[in-house]
Amino acid sequence: MKIPATIITGFLGAGKTTLIRHIIENANGRRIALLINEFGSLGIDREALLGCGIKGCGEADVVELANGCICCTVADEFLPAIEALLERDDPPQHIVIETSGLALPKPLVKAFNWPEVRSSVTVDGVIAVIDAPAVAAGRFADDPEAVQAEREADPALDHDSLLAEIFEDQLRCADIVLLNKTDLVDGKDLDTVRSRLAKAIDPLIKVLPTIHGRTDTRVLLGLAAAVEDQIEARPSHHDGNGGDSDHDHDGFDSFVVALGPVGDPAALEERIRATVADHGILRVKGFVDVPGKEMRHVVQGVGPRLQRYYDRPWRPGEERRSELVVIGMAGLDQMAIQAALMG
Repeated sequence: MKIPATIITGFLGAGKTTLIRHIIENANGRRIALLINEFGSLGIDREALLGCGIKGCGEADVVELANGCICCTVADEFLPAIEALLERDDPPQHIVIETSGLALPKPLVKAFNWPEVRSSVTVDGVIAVIDAPAVAAGRFADDPEAVQAEREADPALDHDSLLAEIFEDQLRCADIVLLNKTDLVDGKDLDTVRSRLAKAIDPLIKVLPTIHGRTDTRVLLGLAAAVEDQIEARPSHHDGNGGDSDHDHDGFDSFVVALGPVGDPAALEERIRATVADHGILRVKGFVDVPGKEMRHVVQGVGPRLQRYYDRPWRPGEERRSELVVIGMAGLDQMAIQAALMG
């Protein structure tokens, strides 16, 4: 019997890692292995999951693929990782794969037709996690006139067409769409988001409103869709254009800012908010060393929205570092951003 694999896709900061945490918390004893793909050189999402304290979410269960984008490194990283999981003495009963927020899911699904994995693993389903406030603000729209007001207020919208292609490709590959963070939009904006989604997906695809990704895991796992058998029927902006393997991320920049100890996290938050607004940054995430605190401080930012919290104690012998991953459209002024964040 083939091991089912669920692919979780969605743009930067949509809530994929939070959804995975919810799945692990409600695994009901099922052995789940996680493959986490990062765009950026720090394994923030893997570390965040390892800091969750959930039983069944240990070092051996969370595999990080940090070489850029999983849809571009299928042969080099993804297939060996899958093979290693299959060769374990206690292979997983389900595999959950979190793609980078900039990844195209279709080439990843195609990889499940490779002889090395086809006989042992099947794509149970593809779940697209959607950031409702970002869609409501027009961040992923491809019609400049429709979002002119937002564009004037948000410099990150200068490259809507590229963002829209990634966003739509993720939607078109989905079996279920989770409309996440619905608590952050009002009824009118929610109707706007639903209307935009309806234009991009098959009307038979279920769209489920969620907060923090919370929904019944029986809905998410066990779809038995065998997506790899009918992936060609799911359209992509990259179809007929040299193939999905031509996909790259030249349109985006990512770098790490090392801050040193941070005595005032609230002041850092204000610097981050100002820097995001000044430079049109899409995503900021990382860990902060607050002197005098035994817990590691987590920073998660999506556009102007920012969260901070302590997740776990620093481990004995672990280097206490303050590092933030910054992700945005190509052309970010790295030196200016670093100076602004360091204060």
